[in-house]
Amino acid sequence: MKRLHVHISVDALEKAVDFYSALFSAEPSVLKDDYAKWMLDDPRVNFAISTRTQASGIEHLGIQVDDEAELADVYARLDKAGGEIFEEGETTCCYARSEKSWIADPAGVQWEVFRTFGDSTVYGQDLAAPSNAVAERPQHTCCGG
Repeated sequence: MKRLHVHISVDALEKAVDFYSALFSAEPSVLKDDYAKWMLDDPRVNFAISTRTQASGIEHLGIQVDDEAELADVYARLDKAGGEIFEEGETTCCYARSEKSWIADPAGVQWEVFRTFGDSTVYGQDLAAPSNAVAERPQHTCCGG
């Protein structure tokens, strides 16, 4: 089953955690010094916040899938959507091990398509996107930090 993913960059994590915990009537499922995540079922969303980027606001949107078959299906949709796809492959990001790809919509909004298959004790790894990658793709860490 697919889940919408929203990642927002915040200036003050503790204040944002308090706000979103009240808004969602739920505590984060993951809480670190620089990151928090809620895996909500109503609405079905993977909602994450972090202090990892310079500018506050929506960092990116995404579609999270549960298994490889769903991932292949959504990857095929990326091809149909058109545009340059940055295939990141297996990576460590947001304290999780995942496989993912990225695409920008016509307005430049970054979309991440991914499947998570394990936890990690670190936030992520530095990336150097190849020169043919999506120009707007975050290039410093897994989610643009």
